[in-house]
Amino acid sequence: MRARRRLGPAKRLRRMHNGLARAYGPQHWWPAETAFQVVIGAYLTQNTAWTAVERSLANLRDAGALTVDGLRSLALKDLQELIRPSGFPTRKAPALKAFVAMLDAEFGGSLEALAATPTVPLRQRLLSLPGVGPETADAILLYGLNHPVPMADEYLRRIVERHRLLWPPPARNKAGYASLVQLTGEAFAADPAESRALLFNEFHALTVAVGKAHCRRQPNCIGCPLAADLPRLSD
Repeated sequence: MRARRRLGPAKRLRRMHNGLARAYGPQHWWPAETAFQVVIGAYLTQNTAWTAVERSLANLRDAGALTVDGLRSLALKDLQELIRPSGFPTRKAPALKAFVAMLDAEFGGSLEALAATPTVPLRQRLLSLPGVGPETADAILLYGLNHPVPMADEYLRRIVERHRLLWPPPARNKAGYASLVQLTGEAFAADPAESRALLFNEFHALTVAVGKAHCRRQPNCIGCPLAADLPRLSD
């Protein structure tokens, strides 16, 4: 207990990564075959379960629309129908079309050219697109374009709240998301710059793994790799 108290929040979070890596091993995320599939998945997974996204991706695959050319040529109403399993098709379909339109107009339809853009202005450009919030932008940057940006989600927010890494606990809003991203960046700040993209990638995937297994809405701490870090009632 004394050792845990001497560590600051960032160092504790970095230690959590080490424990999760030992418990679960390499995650090799994102579950996609191409960078463009990552982009599509990042849009579709908003406010829905990945199992629903998989059904939408299967529909798009059958329609030959899991490429930039394929999605570009698809009529909006057809795209809406194909991604209906993911929910919010009237919002997500136009957002996907807007991404492709931006890619065509500003980067010659090339994801490689998009990825070559410096991180800060690229993130700002993604955030200016309809349907793209901070988590979606960071998922595209990290998993689709291999930019070394930390990202966060509800699983990490629960971990940070329940382990009292930040006080007050991060809210479910943009400010709360920004605080989680900042903490994650600080946790890996001492690691070599060239390895941070992989570390951020793995850490996010590991938090999803432990979140699904243990840090649910109703936590199940029995057997959790992070249980030893939980504060005691007397803290």
